[in-house]
Amino acid sequence: MLRLDDLQLFVRTADAGSLSAAARALDVSPAVASAALKRLEHELEVRLLVRSTRSLRLTAEGEQFLAHARAALRSLAEGREQLAGGKAAISGELRLSAPSDFGRNVLLPWLDAFQQEHPQLAVRLLLGDRVSDLFRHPVDIALRYGIPEDSSLVALPLAAGNRRVLCAAPGYFARHGMPRQPEELRGHNCLLYMLGERVHDRWRFTLGRRETSVMVRGNRVSDDADVVRRWAVAGQGLVYKSWLDVADDVRDGRLQLAMGEYLGEPTPLNLICTHRAQLTRPVRLLREYLQVRCAEVLAKAPW
Repeated sequence: MLRLDDLQLFVRTADAGSLSAAARALDVSPAVASAALKRLEHELEVRLLVRSTRSLRLTAEGEQFLAHARAALRSLAEGREQLAGGKAAISGELRLSAPSDFGRNVLLPWLDAFQQEHPQLAVRLLLGDRVSDLFRHPVDIALRYGIPEDSSLVALPLAAGNRRVLCAAPGYFARHGMPRQPEELRGHNCLLYMLGERVHDRWRFTLGRRETSVMVRGNRVSDDADVVRRWAVAGQGLVYKSWLDVADDVRDGRLQLAMGEYLGEPTPLNLICTHRAQLTRPVRLLREYLQVRCAEVLAKAPW
């Protein structure tokens, strides 16, 4: 029978990349930690870790089992919370990944307020526009625009009605004019960012039942969406961005909307995890909190 402390030791070792570090974190001796891993491997009849005097790495079987071990530990923690009636203050560490622009400029103050409500909760935030591999990276949940291509992931909506908007700094429009229809974008400097491994250079708009797709070009491309937004605020060109990302800039006059009669592409924001067992009480509370905040921003959307 698998032992809970053996699972905890295995997960800690995988996260730390070190058996001795995991042993220190759990306040056990290296000998006890080594015995726990051997006992777990014996029960599973597989090799989970390849260890030497200088390195430690997961085997293919270890990587596969790690997600299940994490889910089992979280499920047990959630069960304890439910038995306690959900009245205890939430605590522990919540590890999440978020897009760079949304994370830096929108999510950060929201997380500050959320932690003020729950001061015993620690947050580890990873920012980036590349889609995190939730089975490999040490995160509990990810906030991402769009529906994940991997159908095995759980995607829960935070802002289902979010869309892209076309905008630029007032100074840019003063120098180059404001486009009135999608075809005019070919004559403008469009600031581009990368989605995955490709440049997002096909911008789609809808007017009534008519959908228009335009291939755009520009002199600046980045794999960081926040950099692209900053270029736009500096007057370097047009951007086609999520309303959640630019709502504050539009409100404060740093950016100005264009082609307002056209609808931009739907860009839903979702909370993504590998299994519903990861929807612990802290995750559920954070999701509810973010849904309310996103709804406040969307209530002021131009469509």
